[in-house]
Amino acid sequence: MPVAPYFPTVVITIRTLEVFRAMHLRCPCLGIQAFVRALCNIHSVAPRPWLGAQFSVAFDVYLAILAQVDKHVQVALGRDAPDWCLKNACQACLYKVEGEPHLRFAFMGTIDGNNSLSRFFLHEREVSLADGTSALGTSRELRDNRVVPGDYYLPREEVDKWSKEEEEEEDDSGCADRWQNMKEEVTACSYGMYDETGFFPALCRHGFVLKVVDMVRSGELSKYPPSLTAHIPNVLGEVVLAYDIGCKFKKLVKVHPLLKELATNKNFRALVGAFHGHRHGRLCGLENLMTYVEGMGLEAGEGCEIFFSKSNALASTTRYASRFHRQQAIMTYLKHVDTFETYCSLSLLASLLCSKYRRALEIKATYGSLRTAMQDLGVESQDIFETWRAKEKAHLLTLSKEPAEETLEMEYYQKLVNLKEADYIPSSTFIGRHCVPFIPAETDDGYAEAVKATCQIETQQRHTLELQARALAAVQELEVRLAVTTRWMPGGEKWTAVAKMVGKRRYQRALDHLQGLIIARMFELAKCNMSGTGYKLRKHITKSLQARSKAVKAAIARYNEAAEAMTPPKPTLNWEEVMEYAFLVDLDLLHEGREDIRGELWAQPAGRAAMDQHFKLLRADKEIIRLNVEIHCFITYMVDEEAFIIREEGHLREEGMAELAHQVCLVRMEHARFTPIHMSQLVKLSKVPGFTGNILAGTSLCRNCHTPVTRDRDVEMRLPSPSHPLEDVGVAPVADGDESDDEDGTLADAPMNILQMSGDNAADTEER
Repeated sequence: MPVAPYFPTVVITIRTLEVFRAMHLRCPCLGIQAFVRALCNIHSVAPRPWLGAQFSVAFDVYLAILAQVDKHVQVALGRDAPDWCLKNACQACLYKVEGEPHLRFAFMGTIDGNNSLSRFFLHEREVSLADGTSALGTSRELRDNRVVPGDYYLPREEVDKWSKEEEEEEDDSGCADRWQNMKEEVTACSYGMYDETGFFPALCRHGFVLKVVDMVRSGELSKYPPSLTAHIPNVLGEVVLAYDIGCKFKKLVKVHPLLKELATNKNFRALVGAFHGHRHGRLCGLENLMTYVEGMGLEAGEGCEIFFSKSNALASTTRYASRFHRQQAIMTYLKHVDTFETYCSLSLLASLLCSKYRRALEIKATYGSLRTAMQDLGVESQDIFETWRAKEKAHLLTLSKEPAEETLEMEYYQKLVNLKEADYIPSSTFIGRHCVPFIPAETDDGYAEAVKATCQIETQQRHTLELQARALAAVQELEVRLAVTTRWMPGGEKWTAVAKMVGKRRYQRALDHLQGLIIARMFELAKCNMSGTGYKLRKHITKSLQARSKAVKAAIARYNEAAEAMTPPKPTLNWEEVMEYAFLVDLDLLHEGREDIRGELWAQPAGRAAMDQHFKLLRADKEIIRLNVEIHCFITYMVDEEAFIIREEGHLREEGMAELAHQVCLVRMEHARFTPIHMSQLVKLSKVPGFTGNILAGTSLCRNCHTPVTRDRDVEMRLPSPSHPLEDVGVAPVADGDESDDEDGTLADAPMNILQMSGDNAADTEER
């Protein structure tokens, strides 16, 4: 492969380029510079800075050739229609077979943003403006208008159409205070050092990539999820998407002028994943966690987190790349992961279909323990758990917001307390109510000291009178708003009742503070033990955890003090109990409501455990039904796909397109190599007690996927022939001064020139 379009002096073998491509896809952190230096070591050559640039040029051309060949193969197989890849992204989710039961949620996916694959924006130094602010300097990046081939990316122009609307439904669930990507003032800011600040993918529940958008100079702005939501349901139909802030996103979709109708027609629903669910409030979880949604299985909705743990390795090779090279690396990696990793693991014991089936069977096996727990609780029917869930939700709704009248009454009580404190005048300040005594001084110095003391007393008196006036004015204002005819006095009925409410608020605020510290500790502990966390970051997190533990202990002490001051006293907490909390349910139920729930079974730890087990059993039943459908569809796909490609490969050979038939054969082997592994694992699964599926191939409903292709014999399917001389290539004349158009034409012809020279070199080699 030559490294220049005209008169190349260096060539790189195709095998070397393919070795780097395969190694880079398996180890994304391996960059061109490291690979070229390794080649230099092998050949005993000193590294030169231009060798990496030459290799990069040749590698770009090689990838362009592979993309062109892939395009011809897709045309030959009749798979070049718009959104064909999206419609057939997952063989288990989207391949349909006759006779399968209808699933309430036909397709489940997940979306999320990731900022690891950000790219530095090369620009001049910041420029100071006249108003005192600064702006980014001009870009130093070379113009590169190349477009990466492929169907994964949504164009930026299409994404920008879904910019955040001016008005939005207010979030009253409390989750906005817990999530930074819910706060527009946090996510809408531009990051000066980056151009692309990350990417935002959509995956199916098995991990296949559906679509990807780039996050450009921003965080998770509201335009990225709507752009995917507008495109994916419009193509696939009924869709459920899990998102870490699905509660907020669901409300945004309902009020969006363009999305709300589409969401209603396609029965779209946004939910919250299991991993992020513990950072949401219990009230939000009862409505948006997949565990409590009828028709859902055991899906966690956290496929993006698993995907990011692998894709983050690309960061080291894309951080300083150009926009084109970054997208090219991401696109190539996505295709590789879908073909050779996600598809490979679709039926393995360690993941996806087989492991999900076994997990569902294990959960179903716990039905006996649920019956035992129900007997201990005195519960006869499982229907009571739905009633418990409704009661818990109703109780938490009463805690979500204080009534306005109660808020004013508590404020009025506090102002009365302030007025009472202002009315208390220490004897050292006044010896009468409004008079300052005069004491004659014996000396001039004594007189000066007396004057100074008198001035201090007068100043204190003036300040006290001002405080009294302000406190009295605040009390009078609230008395007008509350229509209080007689001022509350200490010991009165209203005074005592509202004093209890104020103490309750102090208790709840202490509980909220403790809750925030516990959740922060959970995240830090998870990050500290995560693979890929560096030594320095691990040490930093460890120190933070030590400080966090001290803060948690102090917060527990403040909470216990507030709990003991309640009437009657609330249960106190100790360090061991708090450290066992994994979700917000236990903490949320400690909040004091307007009714005493301590005697309710659903508020007891044993009752909540039984209720959660009940819903897990319901989800396990639905998961098995869904997996039976997916396994049958997947087996049918494998049989149909191999038969279809073998048939089309034979037709191409009969039509004299042996080269294209060979490429079709290579495409067939991409998936066929895994078929024996898949069938072996599925046969083993079918022998597991409790398996109710079908491992025999059925009849496909996807006629558009395996329909015989009708090719026009007049349409040339091969790559452009290299036999035409350069002079025969038609180039429009360029007017004087139109240099930019001439440059674009030269760049457009360069890949063709390289292909022609590559063909000539190959022909010369064969002649020799």
